Amino acid sequence: MIEIYTDGACSGNPGIGGWGAVILETDKEPYFLNGGDKDTTNNRMELTAAIKALSFFKESKTITLVTDSKYVKDGIEKWIYNWKKNGWKTASKKPVKNKELWIELDKQIFKHKITWKWVKGHAGEIYNEKADYLARRFVEEN
Repeated sequence: MIEIYTDGACSGNPGIGGWGAVILETDKEPYFLNGGDKDTTNNRMELTAAIKALSFFKESKTITLVTDSKYVKDGIEKWIYNWKKNGWKTASKKPVKNKELWIELDKQIFKHKITWKWVKGHAGEIYNEKADYLARRFVEEN
Protein backbone atom coordinates (compact mmCIF):
# COMPACT_ATOMS: atom_id res chain seq x y z
CA MET A 1 0.00 0.00 0.00
CA ILE A 2 1.20 3.49 -0.84
CA GLU A 3 -0.12 6.73 0.62
CA ILE A 4 1.12 10.13 -0.47
CA TYR A 5 0.41 13.38 1.37
CA THR A 6 1.07 16.59 -0.57
CA ASP A 7 0.91 20.29 0.16
CA GLY A 8 1.93 23.63 -1.28
CA ALA A 9 2.70 26.98 0.30
CA CYS A 10 3.36 30.47 -0.96
CA SER A 11 4.59 33.70 0.62
CA GLY A 12 2.68 36.23 -1.40
CA ASN A 13 0.53 34.90 -4.19
CA PRO A 14 2.45 35.14 -6.47
CA GLY A 15 5.69 34.97 -4.54
CA ILE A 16 8.18 32.45 -3.22
CA GLY A 17 6.51 29.07 -3.07
CA GLY A 18 7.27 25.62 -1.80
CA TRP A 19 5.83 22.15 -2.13
CA GLY A 20 6.15 19.11 0.09
CA ALA A 21 5.27 15.44 -0.11
CA VAL A 22 5.34 12.54 2.32
CA ILE A 23 5.44 9.08 0.75
CA LEU A 24 4.40 6.15 2.91
CA GLU A 25 4.92 2.59 1.70
CA THR A 26 4.11 -0.49 3.74
CA ASP A 27 7.20 -1.79 5.58
CA LYS A 28 9.38 1.17 4.55
CA GLU A 29 10.49 4.34 6.27
CA PRO A 30 8.60 7.49 5.19
CA TYR A 31 10.21 9.34 2.29
CA PHE A 32 10.11 13.13 2.19
CA LEU A 33 10.30 15.34 -0.90
CA ASN A 34 10.24 19.11 -1.21
CA GLY A 35 11.22 21.96 -3.47
CA GLY A 36 9.85 25.18 -4.78
CA ASP A 37 10.09 28.22 -6.98
CA LYS A 38 10.99 31.85 -6.36
CA ASP A 39 8.05 33.23 -8.38
CA THR A 40 4.93 31.11 -8.25
CA THR A 41 1.44 30.70 -6.78
CA ASN A 42 -0.02 28.45 -4.12
CA ASN A 43 -2.07 26.51 -6.69
CA ARG A 44 1.03 25.87 -8.80
CA MET A 45 2.81 24.51 -5.74
CA GLU A 46 -0.14 22.26 -4.83
CA LEU A 47 -0.09 20.80 -8.35
CA THR A 48 3.70 20.47 -8.37
CA ALA A 49 3.65 18.54 -5.09
CA ALA A 50 1.30 15.95 -6.58
CA ILE A 51 3.29 15.73 -9.84
CA LYS A 52 6.66 15.33 -8.10
CA ALA A 53 5.34 12.73 -5.66
CA LEU A 54 3.72 10.63 -8.40
CA SER A 55 6.76 10.90 -10.66
CA PHE A 56 8.83 9.42 -7.81
CA PHE A 57 7.49 6.03 -8.91
CA LYS A 58 8.78 4.79 -12.26
CA GLU A 59 6.44 1.78 -12.42
CA SER A 60 2.68 1.68 -12.11
CA LYS A 61 1.45 1.68 -8.50
CA THR A 62 -1.81 1.74 -6.56
CA ILE A 63 -1.73 4.98 -4.59
CA THR A 64 -3.94 6.95 -2.25
CA LEU A 65 -3.02 10.61 -2.72
CA VAL A 66 -4.11 12.84 0.15
CA THR A 67 -4.31 16.59 -0.41
CA ASP A 68 -5.79 19.54 1.42
CA SER A 69 -6.30 21.29 -1.92
CA LYS A 70 -9.84 21.13 -3.32
CA TYR A 71 -8.39 22.83 -6.42
CA VAL A 72 -6.21 19.78 -7.12
CA LYS A 73 -8.76 17.14 -6.11
CA ASP A 74 -11.72 18.73 -7.92
CA GLY A 75 -9.58 19.66 -10.91
CA ILE A 76 -8.37 16.12 -11.48
CA GLU A 77 -11.61 14.35 -10.57
CA LYS A 78 -14.21 16.73 -12.04
CA TRP A 79 -12.94 19.53 -14.26
CA ILE A 80 -10.08 18.10 -16.35
CA TYR A 81 -12.33 15.99 -18.59
CA ASN A 82 -14.24 19.03 -19.86
CA TRP A 83 -11.07 21.14 -20.07
CA LYS A 84 -9.52 18.59 -22.40
CA LYS A 85 -12.75 18.19 -24.39
CA ASN A 86 -13.03 21.98 -24.74
CA GLY A 87 -9.44 22.59 -25.85
CA TRP A 88 -8.20 23.56 -22.37
CA LYS A 89 -10.87 26.21 -21.89
CA THR A 90 -12.98 26.64 -18.76
CA ALA A 91 -16.77 26.58 -18.76
CA SER A 92 -16.61 30.37 -19.22
CA LYS A 93 -14.38 29.88 -22.32
CA LYS A 94 -11.24 31.24 -20.63
CA PRO A 95 -7.87 29.47 -20.85
CA VAL A 96 -7.28 27.00 -18.02
CA LYS A 97 -4.76 28.39 -15.54
CA ASN A 98 -1.68 26.23 -14.96
CA LYS A 99 -2.47 24.21 -18.08
CA GLU A 100 1.05 22.78 -18.41
CA LEU A 101 0.91 21.47 -14.84
CA TRP A 102 -2.53 19.93 -15.35
CA ILE A 103 -1.22 18.20 -18.49
CA GLU A 104 1.77 16.85 -16.55
CA LEU A 105 -0.43 15.67 -13.67
CA ASP A 106 -2.74 13.98 -16.16
CA LYS A 107 0.28 12.11 -17.59
CA GLN A 108 1.33 11.01 -14.12
CA ILE A 109 -2.09 9.73 -13.09
CA PHE A 110 -2.42 7.78 -16.33
CA LYS A 111 0.35 5.41 -15.26
CA HIS A 112 -0.98 4.78 -11.73
CA LYS A 113 -4.23 3.66 -10.08
CA ILE A 114 -4.99 6.58 -7.79
CA THR A 115 -7.61 7.21 -5.15
CA TRP A 116 -7.84 10.91 -4.32
CA LYS A 117 -8.63 11.93 -0.77
CA TRP A 118 -9.17 15.42 0.64
CA VAL A 119 -8.32 16.37 4.23
CA LYS A 120 -8.81 19.67 5.99
CA GLY A 121 -5.51 21.53 6.19
CA HIS A 122 -4.02 22.58 9.52
CA ALA A 123 -6.34 20.23 11.38
CA GLY A 124 -3.78 17.98 13.05
CA GLU A 125 -3.49 15.21 10.42
CA ILE A 126 0.16 14.29 11.06
CA TYR A 127 1.34 13.62 7.52
CA ASN A 128 -0.58 16.57 6.05
CA GLU A 129 1.15 18.74 8.66
CA LYS A 130 4.53 17.25 7.68
CA ALA A 131 3.89 17.97 3.98
CA ASP A 132 2.93 21.54 4.93
CA TYR A 133 6.13 21.86 6.99
CA LEU A 134 8.23 20.65 4.05
CA ALA A 135 6.56 23.18 1.73
CA ARG A 136 6.95 26.07 4.17
CA ARG A 137 10.57 25.13 4.86
CA PHE A 138 11.49 25.83 1.25
CA VAL A 139 9.74 29.21 1.43
CA GLU A 140 11.49 30.16 4.67
CA GLU A 141 14.93 29.10 3.41
CA ASN A 142 14.61 31.10 0.19
